[in-house]
Amino acid sequence: MKLRLNLATVPPQQKRPFLLAAGLAGALGLVALVILSYAAFSSWRSNRELRADINRLQNQLRSDRQRQQALATYFETDAAHRVLDRSAFLNSLIDERSFPWTKIFMDLEQTLPSGVRVVSIAPRLANGRAEVALQIGADNDDSKIAFLRAIEKSKVFTGMVVKDEQHHDQSGQDQIVLNLSVWYSTI
Repeated sequence: MKLRLNLATVPPQQKRPFLLAAGLAGALGLVALVILSYAAFSSWRSNRELRADINRLQNQLRSDRQRQQALATYFETDAAHRVLDRSAFLNSLIDERSFPWTKIFMDLEQTLPSGVRVVSIAPRLANGRAEVALQIGADNDDSKIAFLRAIEKSKVFTGMVVKDEQHHDQSGQDQIVLNLSVWYSTI
């Protein structure tokens, strides 16, 4: 038979609960380490992809800026200025051809009272609308006032601005010459 004698001066302590708690804490720490390591790795991988996208976009931006500088220097040349001037001239001709001359004359014919005539008309297209500079000749103040009221009541002529008015005393001419601008709407 075996006899177990404790010759120690201190009674034996149960270390099993401590070892169990330490093992559990170690296992939890190991699980936390794995989770945090995975999170750090996935964050690093997504940041690597983002850095690659940013680098690609910066390279594209750099090449676009170089192309823009090359185009800007090209458009500063005399040949490019000649082409741009020619295209502006051709666009103005196209705009003039597309202006509804027949319709504006029909609308003016309905608006003009007796004793008033159109001396000159100069349309200018701006933002899809036509600003028309008119020079009107009138026989007297009554016909001038009748014309101005007719323009104000018109649905196609808006925003009338009278630029200047000249009076003439010579016979055979219009007594009053009126310069004005209106917005013409074809709608």
